[in-house]
Amino acid sequence: MAFEMSDEEFDSATADALDRIPPNLADQLENVAVFVEDRYEPQPWEDPSTVLLGLYEGIPLTERGGEGWSMPDRITLYKEPILEICQSRTEVTTQITITVIHEVAHFFGIDDQTLHRLGWG
Repeated sequence: MAFEMSDEEFDSATADALDRIPPNLADQLENVAVFVEDRYEPQPWEDPSTVLLGLYEGIPLTERGGEGWSMPDRITLYKEPILEICQSRTEVTTQITITVIHEVAHFFGIDDQTLHRLGWG
């Protein structure tokens, strides 16, 4: 059974997770917007049963060149699947933190394979 949490509580837990990012890394998170949505909608070319807890969309720092102005990178957390795998408030806040760290790591150019190996998969 999924844990229930209001949008406000989930947003607050997300803000807390962002606050846990060390200042020297947080200072580099420029032009990044963080959103919470209910559920990921798979793209037409994806398996329709695709479930994501979070998604980073943008150009990782390791791949940036001399681009001029660009749209903000985007990190999205998906509330419903996170709540579906959790049984308590503690589990939810832990999973939100793991998901935030995972997606922020993509901003810094760290791939899924490395994140899984490090325990942040």
